[in-house]
Amino acid sequence: MTAMADWAARLSAARPVLDRASAAELVADVLRENVIDGSLPPGTRLSEETIGNLLGVSRNTLREAFRLLSHENLLVHELHRGVFVRKLAAADVADIYAMRRILETAGVRAVVTAPPGAVGEVRRHVEEGQAAAENGDWAAVGTANMWFHRAIAALLTSPRVDKTMARLLAELRLAFHVMGELRTFHEPYLEDNARIATLLIDGDHERAERELLAYFDTAEAQLLAAYAERAV
Repeated sequence: MTAMADWAARLSAARPVLDRASAAELVADVLRENVIDGSLPPGTRLSEETIGNLLGVSRNTLREAFRLLSHENLLVHELHRGVFVRKLAAADVADIYAMRRILETAGVRAVVTAPPGAVGEVRRHVEEGQAAAENGDWAAVGTANMWFHRAIAALLTSPRVDKTMARLLAELRLAFHVMGELRTFHEPYLEDNARIATLLIDGDHERAERELLAYFDTAEAQLLAAYAERAV
């Protein structure tokens, strides 16, 4: 299946939900999830006609969804060319990681008051990533990684944090496209994710926070190095 056919199928599958409660916010949610799971890479042109037909929504609804996602730094409108999935710069990556350090370390510390089952969600996404790796689906490993980090922030049980994390991780997934070989990039973090999840389950949030901060340092450096190589 081509990349276009892949995300087109995902949009079509979301249509029943939109039929029940069609709104620009729901369309934005669907498109954002396609960015998070890697189906809409940077530079993809978003056709109003194609997406509107796939989702069964009006042009006005779609344009409002595009506007919302532009404010989230996920889309960009180019005069006389159309709407495109945004290409991030190195400065964006540094800013995303600065925000992640604030939100996810707060999530780690909140594990002591998190509701039952919340830490289990963190572990579940680790297992999803491991299963995807066994199947050789490294794009799915990347998606499981996104959900792993969303689950860490979700330990705060804050709807506002949840929304912010969804937007941040969508931007981050755009940055991930700068990496060449997906397995080389994602595989080492499977073990890191598992270790952090185990520390959270054991209640050792102080060590989990240290591990997470070291993890961020490594990942950010990798991405910034890749951006620097492309700039040469």
